[in-house]
Amino acid sequence: MEGQRALATKNSWRNQDHFDWALFLVTVALAVMGVINLYSATSIARAKLQDIYMQQVYWLGAGGILAIFVASIDYRHYERLGYILYGIGLIMLSFVLMLGRDIRGSSRWLYIGSLSLQPSELMKLLLIIALAKYLHNDPRTEPRSLKTLMTPTIICLLPILLILKQPDLGTALIHGLIFLSICSLLRIQFRSILILSASTAIFLPLIWSYVLKEYQRKRIIAFLNPEANILGSNWHAHHARIAIGNGGMRGQGFMRGTQNQFLFLPDQYSDFPFAVFAEDWGFIGCFTLVCLYGFLVLWAIRIASTARDRFGAVLAIGVGALIFWHALFNLGMVVGLFPVVGVTLPLFSYGGSSVLTILMGIGLLMNVSMRRFHAAGVPPFSRINLNF
Repeated sequence: MEGQRALATKNSWRNQDHFDWALFLVTVALAVMGVINLYSATSIARAKLQDIYMQQVYWLGAGGILAIFVASIDYRHYERLGYILYGIGLIMLSFVLMLGRDIRGSSRWLYIGSLSLQPSELMKLLLIIALAKYLHNDPRTEPRSLKTLMTPTIICLLPILLILKQPDLGTALIHGLIFLSICSLLRIQFRSILILSASTAIFLPLIWSYVLKEYQRKRIIAFLNPEANILGSNWHAHHARIAIGNGGMRGQGFMRGTQNQFLFLPDQYSDFPFAVFAEDWGFIGCFTLVCLYGFLVLWAIRIASTARDRFGAVLAIGVGALIFWHALFNLGMVVGLFPVVGVTLPLFSYGGSSVLTILMGIGLLMNVSMRRFHAAGVPPFSRINLNF
């Protein structure tokens, strides 16, 4: 027993020696930039918004503690609990439909006293863990048929259906894209790909008619006609593009953006913080921000390629996909490449559940990164093959 404790302590110190400083510093940089941007975004409406930037600091502190906790437990323990955690996530999503409070036509939050949490955000990580567990325990290498894809597809569809009932199209879409990103690691029969593509094309009209809500269809129509109804459904996107244009090369300066200061940007602290950042800091600031997000995604792929097992590799790819799709859709939404779907910008958008989820995801990345070394303290000679 004493020997096991000594070995655990020794391994704990060894993991600290392999602390991923690059991942840590980029995450801190994004968090600090996000708080500064929220200060600018809420500067005029400070009395109404009750110091949202300080609330974000508190959430970042709580998220940092959770990230340390997630990183400190050997990630292979999460593999053992994968399906249990996934089941807890489904139960929480079910509770949202029964007990959640309706806000602006959607029921997405569970309230515990004055604290509100969005289980669909946490479900993204639980989905990644469940899919990683399934692929870890299914080591087949031959091309997969539709039959062998059935189980992971069901694992993904169950939370998506519950989230669509809230309704929350953006979050459901992110879940689906995380699943497809993980599936990109798999060898799939070409025939199966054709069947899935044809099925998607057939079901799109049904999804439009029976799944999407009226306001969601209006957002898509507004996206296809960007100059129509500028005073209505296109107001957000129109003024976001003006703010980006105002930024120019070097920006208007901190807290000097007119679109933000004159309150032309609705939801500037949640859905459109990038527009505020672009107007304040210009192209140079935007390029820096995109590079930081790009680094996180590429670093996640690097961690996956050096992971010591398949479970760790899928975890890293899943978290990288989570960050990538969130950043891509939010930035694309602001510049007019995608319709407005309410997807947050990681560590920039205000929101406790979003911040906690992203930082716990960073904790998972740190976990896999620190434990990619063998007992001798050197990287494994054979890298994980990301083509499963």
